[in-house]
Amino acid sequence: MVKIVAFVRKRDGLTQDAFRAHWQEHHANLVAALPGLRRYVQNPALDMGGRREWPYDGAAELWFDDVEAVRAAFESQEADRVREDEPNLTKAIDWFLATEFPVKG
Repeated sequence: MVKIVAFVRKRDGLTQDAFRAHWQEHHANLVAALPGLRRYVQNPALDMGGRREWPYDGAAELWFDDVEAVRAAFESQEADRVREDEPNLTKAIDWFLATEFPVKG
């Protein structure tokens, strides 16, 4: 099993509430439709009451069976729909492909 870990910065001019609503109510459905996707988790950043501004507004984790499944997903029409929606949501996405190394739990 491999996963994509993606760090997301919201689009300028988008409120935190609007970002979360679009990410969770619309964009999530587009990502969930990717062929071969085994698991998808969104991690919206928490507001610490003005004590700290995070460099990202959220992170996403997408699990696939293997690297070939990732390639197939990213070459699909479903991935085209995800990419078409990204400018409505984000100004930048930094991501990498990883395997997990469980330490505890």
